[in-house]
Amino acid sequence: MPADYQTLSRTVAALTEGETDIVALMATVTCEVHHADDRFDWTGFYRVTEPGLLKIGPYQGGHGCLVIPFDRGVCGACARTGRAQLVPDVGAFPGHIACASSTRSELVLPVRDGSGALIAVFDIDSDRPSAFGEADVRALQAILDAVFAGGGG
Repeated sequence: MPADYQTLSRTVAALTEGETDIVALMATVTCEVHHADDRFDWTGFYRVTEPGLLKIGPYQGGHGCLVIPFDRGVCGACARTGRAQLVPDVGAFPGHIACASSTRSELVLPVRDGSGALIAVFDIDSDRPSAFGEADVRALQAILDAVFAGGGG
């Protein structure tokens, strides 16, 4: 069943209110988003740990890739450009990194702190082709912005 983003947004806001620990925030967001929609097969964060490099953070689902350079894959493209990556068919994405063979489509969103610095990307994989749309991008980006940048979207 598709996510009820209004309810999800309120739930995440209530659960994260007053929390400042980045790992606690990431773990909570990941859990709530992952269980909000049956299209979401793998959900998690890749943290910017040094210039040009992402490392796995809190996630739900099977094993993820441990390290992703900014110049590889969908997560790398999001980190490199700072823009959401909406990929209806991962097989058609040049340089896609297959962390799980079941992934058919992917949505990756930039995660910024209050100063606007990129701190992570939020990756959602689906075992369904064309699983995500612009409504998912808008709603999930607003949740990420509210939690990590302190803004409403």
